[in-house]
Amino acid sequence: VASPEHRIAKVEELVKELKVVRDDVVKVLMWEICKTAADAAKEFDRTMDFIAGVIKEYKNMLRADNQFIQLDGVLAQCKRGPLGVMLNLGPFNYPFNETYCTLIPALLMGNSVVMKLPNVGCLAHICTMETYAKVFPPGVVNFISGAGRTTMPPIMQTGKVDIFAFIGGSKAADALIKIHPEPHRLKSSLALDAKNLGVVMPDADLESAVAECVAGSLSYNGQRCTALKLLFVHTSVADAFLADFCDKVDAMKLGLPWESGTKLTPLPEPNKPAYLRELIDDAEALGAKVVNKTGKQANGPFVRPSVLYPVNSKMRVWHEEQFGPLVPIVPFTEIEDVYAYLASSIFGQQASVFTSEPSKYTELFDVLANSVGRININAQCQRGPDYFPFTGRKSSALGTLSITEALKTVSIESVVATKDNAKGKQGMLALSSAQCNCVSTLIQAQDLWYDGCRRDVRHRHSRCIVGSDACVACETWREGRKGGRHDLFGRAPQRAHVRLRAFLFGWLAHRAKKRTVLSSWQKQECLSLHVH
Repeated sequence: VASPEHRIAKVEELVKELKVVRDDVVKVLMWEICKTAADAAKEFDRTMDFIAGVIKEYKNMLRADNQFIQLDGVLAQCKRGPLGVMLNLGPFNYPFNETYCTLIPALLMGNSVVMKLPNVGCLAHICTMETYAKVFPPGVVNFISGAGRTTMPPIMQTGKVDIFAFIGGSKAADALIKIHPEPHRLKSSLALDAKNLGVVMPDADLESAVAECVAGSLSYNGQRCTALKLLFVHTSVADAFLADFCDKVDAMKLGLPWESGTKLTPLPEPNKPAYLRELIDDAEALGAKVVNKTGKQANGPFVRPSVLYPVNSKMRVWHEEQFGPLVPIVPFTEIEDVYAYLASSIFGQQASVFTSEPSKYTELFDVLANSVGRININAQCQRGPDYFPFTGRKSSALGTLSITEALKTVSIESVVATKDNAKGKQGMLALSSAQCNCVSTLIQAQDLWYDGCRRDVRHRHSRCIVGSDACVACETWREGRKGGRHDLFGRAPQRAHVRLRAFLFGWLAHRAKKRTVLSSWQKQECLSLHVH
């Protein structure tokens, strides 16, 4: 089994190799899914930043796991380990970034991955296949292409999938989970349908609200799960909002992804223009109108945005996620109209509220907090920063994605425990000295100041768990005082403050007349002492 340090090194090597093909990935994102040059470059660069953040967080997790716990006569160490095989299905709209948000954490935690390439958006992964073959051993990362309805059921039916990472529709996710012979043990991370709500209150700054709603509704043609897909606008400001909103929508440039100033690009899904026209026809038949001048204009995959007003609950666009350049706007007089929509909706990812005085609408924010995963005040819905939890309620998500939570989603806690006596401690020492992956390679134990802080490293002090005659840490510490090695791996400290802390550590231990042990970060040249 590869050690955590080896896995980190391999992912860091992967990053270096991926950066070599950056231009190729950016180019195919423009050509295949019609993402603008700026957005395509941003997707690649953001993915590299995400990987760096995940590696940093994983190192922090390893340091936190490098603790022995003494409780009720039991000596134990709790670490996170892999679950097994991940089936990873990424989307077409962010094929690189969204896929890597679960792929990289899975690899760091020691899982193997089967990646289903999206039918549209697969070229970004084809550009990187040779990179994975170069960096990882055979069988660690595997690719499969083809129609999902044909390729995915046989894989699920094997029962060998342990993690299901999926971004797409809830119906497709449900169907695949049901196929698994043991769905109760399938660990799922699902980012599903969304119908994010924008609420424009009477006191909103209309200039700011319009700008945010245009960007939130139509960035990348509205083909984002976090896009604003239904706008509730108070009747007292509806006319002014509509006039400015429609002017800005009509002014957006429609063109090819590599052309300067392009805001709207061709739709990569071949059936999407016809579907959007169905929603428009249905809404018009039930009383709505396309209120912007360039609405309903389309030429093949080139589709101008349409603004529908007034929209009501009888229309399909009220209930269905349009996922394209179509903006339905609902006039409302009472805030209870918004509450009624939230109560009846099957979606619950995010919402945006536009108001100059948020404190006037505390009830609205409380209702939203129990209806969606994120509330944005005077800002469009969005994902990120990646340290923030990204999740949803109802049928919009299962699980949470963030730099920290992604690592936990693709792993499980594993405990190694023994009796808290001399023999048990010697056994732990033997495992540790043998550099067993399931036990820390450093020797450390803690006396705790009080029971309430057993996992809080800020409230610990340390002592030797086996005695100076047997403890390699104590021997290393003695040698360190003489100017020799200062860590458990025979490496000298690189900075003066490390030597100073080692001196203070020894002086305080002498004054306390206690045997001591190094409190060290895993495989790093750093001595730390927590003083109260």
